Amino acid sequence: MAISACNQKSGEEKKSDTKLIKGLYSFGPEIKSFTDCEEGREYWVADSAKTLELAYSNFNFEKPYEPVYIEVECHFIKSDSLIVSADFDSTMVVTKLLKMTKEIPDGPCR
Repeated sequence: MAISACNQKSGEEKKSDTKLIKGLYSFGPEIKSFTDCEEGREYWVADSAKTLELAYSNFNFEKPYEPVYIEVECHFIKSDSLIVSADFDSTMVVTKLLKMTKEIPDGPCR
């Protein structure tokens, strides 16, 4: 914990790192992943806003890992290899959920 506290950025610097990103989010007991529609890159997801998982669970899917389309404000950090699967080198930290829908738009996300 002390190491991460030393790496904390000021609020102003963090804001400039924030991005608006759109793509597909999947959630389940073992994996929380996001696929960027434009680049096709996959990221582990950390929900700092504490709204992403709640909104996903409100859809009441019968099975985990059903993809939904999301638009979020976020920033990216290097994944902690002790927590995150080796398949994900970066973690997307969601700071604000803007939109979540079961309707996946036509285009690169299909």
